[in-house]
Amino acid sequence: MDIHKVQARDLPDLWFQAVHDILDRGRRFKIDRGSYAGQTRLEYDYFIGHVQHPGTQPLLPDIPASCGIPNPVEEAYIYGGEGYERSYIEYLMTGQKETGESYTYGERLTRAPLTGDKLTWWEAGNAEIIDKRQIDGKALFEEDGKIYLNQIEWIIQTYRQHGSRNNQMVLQVAHPTDLTLLDPPCLRSIDTRIQDKTLHFIVYFRSWDLWGGMPANLAGIQNLKDYMAAELGVKDGEMIVESKGLHLYGYAEQLAKLRCLKG
Repeated sequence: MDIHKVQARDLPDLWFQAVHDILDRGRRFKIDRGSYAGQTRLEYDYFIGHVQHPGTQPLLPDIPASCGIPNPVEEAYIYGGEGYERSYIEYLMTGQKETGESYTYGERLTRAPLTGDKLTWWEAGNAEIIDKRQIDGKALFEEDGKIYLNQIEWIIQTYRQHGSRNNQMVLQVAHPTDLTLLDPPCLRSIDTRIQDKTLHFIVYFRSWDLWGGMPANLAGIQNLKDYMAAELGVKDGEMIVESKGLHLYGYAEQLAKLRCLKG
């Protein structure tokens, strides 16, 4: 496998380098299942990006007017505005889920039900297995007799109470039963690390649309990192992103060539 690594200054730089390089380094595959089945796409075997200053504004790609193409992501899509009933920030950081949505990232991150053995251990107060805490309406809350976990607030509380040298603090999006979904979540996890009083994120996507998905996803995730760093009283840090399926759909190839000034 060809493991392609990019060292980037900020998020727009990461996106541009990934778009530029995939035109030469990507392999063309036919899509067997999922979005755009039957079509082809360019895809990296494996992609790693290290972004040193992901909080630098602007977070979205820079598209020179001379290219004659629109930005792949509108700012209103991220923060809310005309034409969008829900911002991407809300999709990522709240538990709201609309009819027809099998999941949202925000539901997984902020409204995860406590069920099965974990609920049994919780109710039994088994301190050898479970970290039982008070239902505070923030990290843990109760609705209609069910207990829900807000992973974001739980991790903030844990760092505050137990210190930063902790390798357990992973924001989990994936569930084993996601294999039964026709379109399972692309984002699988956001790992966290506090080092030198700075919060860093390590992000993994199983499959990832490069043209519009990467800039939207990472702008939202950076806003999440900003929030957590502020709550923890630490500096906003770096971001490492990985995917075994970062790809460029056929419709976006010509746009990518225009942006990169390639024939």
